[in-house]
Amino acid sequence: MSESQNKDAQSQAWFALAVLFAINTMNFFDRQIIASVSKPIIEEWGLTDTQMGLMGTAFTLIYALVGVPLGRMADRGARTKLLSVGVAVWSVFTAAGGVAWNYASLFLARMGVGIGEASCSPAGNSLIGDLYPANRRARAISIFMLGLPIGIFLSNMFSGLIAKAYGWRATFFIAAVPGLLLSVLALRIREPKRGATEIVNLAGLEQAGSPYMRVLSIPTMWWIILSGALHNFNAYAVNSFMPLYLGRFHGLDIREANFIAAVVLGAVGVVGLLGGGVLADWVRHKAPNGRMLLGAFSLLISTPCVYLALNQPKGSLVGYMLLMGVGWMLIYVYYVTVYPVVQDVVEPSLRGTAMALYFCAMYLLGGAFGTYILGALSDHYGKQAMLAAGVAIEGVKVVPMPYSATGLHSAFYVVPIVSVVLALVLFAGARTVAGDMEKLQKWMREASAK
Repeated sequence: MSESQNKDAQSQAWFALAVLFAINTMNFFDRQIIASVSKPIIEEWGLTDTQMGLMGTAFTLIYALVGVPLGRMADRGARTKLLSVGVAVWSVFTAAGGVAWNYASLFLARMGVGIGEASCSPAGNSLIGDLYPANRRARAISIFMLGLPIGIFLSNMFSGLIAKAYGWRATFFIAAVPGLLLSVLALRIREPKRGATEIVNLAGLEQAGSPYMRVLSIPTMWWIILSGALHNFNAYAVNSFMPLYLGRFHGLDIREANFIAAVVLGAVGVVGLLGGGVLADWVRHKAPNGRMLLGAFSLLISTPCVYLALNQPKGSLVGYMLLMGVGWMLIYVYYVTVYPVVQDVVEPSLRGTAMALYFCAMYLLGGAFGTYILGALSDHYGKQAMLAAGVAIEGVKVVPMPYSATGLHSAFYVVPIVSVVLALVLFAGARTVAGDMEKLQKWMREASAK
């Protein structure tokens, strides 16, 4: 490759990464809106925490199921076109949420958002795998995944402001506009050749057999999938209920609650992802299982931080923000340690499929139930608090304050418990990853020599 061609390829890679980052930002911006405005929606329609959690569960389930065929499309067709259509679909349905007239209509609109968003991760991660070589992928993925904390930060920040000034419906209308513009920009990304950044030439080469079974025959993928289920259980539960928790337990209004949620769930992720991405690439040079070990230790350190944050008394916002912010910053390291490992152990022609299977399993087994279980636990503990205070619960649908605050606070303690198990799973994955990486490298060397 000549110097001019190399510069052009680098320029194209950076342009693609910038667009992918922006798309992922809107992906999580639109996903987080429902949590940011949950308080006025609950009050307007008289909903329970369980009903709000169920909406998140259904969203995640449809996201997971649709993601599998979209992952195969990402491995077989034009990933840029798939992304463009997906962004346009979820943006239109985001706007539809603003015209919802009851719980059922909002529920259906959110399902449409889930269908469109299912295209983002398989196509985005597959494109990055063919734009950046193995020794730079963690940093590239860290930039792509910056869309997660920045999207959550911006969604909490602006949704709270917009909802307070113009009503919660306006947040859905405004959010749809950037997505529609990005759907056009996605078509400007130049589609790279599959396997273009590998050391050996793998153009048109792939192993025989079922693509799904080939992915699932890799031991490390099982640990990664299980880790994803546990991680997303926590991520979806916390992101969905944090603004509501801050409003009830710490007595903040919608603007204040969303501002703090934006900081401790979003802004800290920039540090976690960028710092974690650099460390993840560095430790890979030191040991094949370095990335998995880094992720495991990050989770172990984050767990007591989250636990102590929940132990902060009502109104102790500085202590809460410091502890939860550090804890959640370390949780973001998960993405830049585990996602590159998928590319390390899976052949280039199957990376979209692998990510789709990973997302499907982790959402079906974990993420889909995080919001529902936390919501149900909140209602359960809230009613227990009513009984302890001598208040009858017969016929009670919506738990009133202050018992709903007590219930949601108690429910949140499930999060550090799950985090401990997640760290142990990552340690187990660190024991198999070196063998799976060597097996893939051996196949690639033999395939390219034929």
